[in-house]
Amino acid sequence: MSSYRIALLPGDGIGPECMAATRIVLDRLGEVFTALDLSYTSHEAGAELYRKTGETLPQAVLDDCLDADAVLLSAIGLPDVRQPDGTEVQPTMMVGLRRALGVHSAIRPVKLYPGSPCALKDTGPGIDFVVIRENLEGLFASFNGGSRVGDEVATDTLVVTRKGTSQVTDFAFRLAQRRNGRPSDGKKMVTSVDKANVFRSFAFFREVFFDVAKNYPDIESNAVYVDAMSLYMVQNPWDFDVLVMENQFGDILSDLGAGLVGGLGLGPSGEIGEDHALFQPSHGTAPQLAGQNVANPMATILSAGMMFDWLGDKHDDKLCLDAAVKIESAVAQVLEEGQVLTGDLGGTASTTEVAEAIAARLG
Repeated sequence: MSSYRIALLPGDGIGPECMAATRIVLDRLGEVFTALDLSYTSHEAGAELYRKTGETLPQAVLDDCLDADAVLLSAIGLPDVRQPDGTEVQPTMMVGLRRALGVHSAIRPVKLYPGSPCALKDTGPGIDFVVIRENLEGLFASFNGGSRVGDEVATDTLVVTRKGTSQVTDFAFRLAQRRNGRPSDGKKMVTSVDKANVFRSFAFFREVFFDVAKNYPDIESNAVYVDAMSLYMVQNPWDFDVLVMENQFGDILSDLGAGLVGGLGLGPSGEIGEDHALFQPSHGTAPQLAGQNVANPMATILSAGMMFDWLGDKHDDKLCLDAAVKIESAVAQVLEEGQVLTGDLGGTASTTEVAEAIAARLG
């Protein structure tokens, strides 16, 4: 028997609906994998809680996230809920949660499933690569920092450290070892995406990247400037396997990747540290859709699949690894069949109907 406790943060907007849909899948998973003992604690956190209490992430909720085996979050933030300085509350909560959990590597898969709409006319041998963003440093290190002088000057500082870059690069190579390589020829490779020709910080990022690459002679390593990568991701995305980059670059390019393979409704993500991990869809709260049961829950469900893959890898638990494969396969089957899809994918099904269809295909 494998036992795990998951902290759930349903969040705001469409978040609670997507989380409820994911629970349909997880409850069915528990019936299929009877030796997998899963328990959940669900907590209110985010913008609606801030509206009521002035707090986004109470200490008791954070403590439970730290104590849990993993955290599954849906979507956080609302554009009309802001702090006294005019900024949204979502970044404060998410950056604080990431720092507390120490999740240094953010994984955003970019995978084209059969039946998914694609922005490209030619998909070549297929699209299946991963964007990994360093999650705690880069330009985001200036969050709640930086400086502003009156109405004339504002500055933020981009931070690159050897430790942070080494951690995310090492994670990228270890992930490449577990993958099947790039679609064009099966070659396992990790690519540094940077701006090393202009900025010292990115030249240092690349230097550390190649230092770490020496520990993985079985994996090819190379480097591409971020502007060129924006072009290559559109022209020949099948030539890439694992991309690793600074925080802000990863934030931007991962959305470009999602746009290639069906949109953010199919964009899962995981944020991994040495001891903790957080999983969430890449999309926002879409308050204009909230309460209508029309949001696409697949990104949240796929994020749950990534959670089981991480638990399986961390604990050497084949049961979790099999559960991860089962979830992704069920989502892929529903997409390929094309009968039960939400509006963003050209269908008319509800959030709940999609979740039930995926659950039914778990076995």
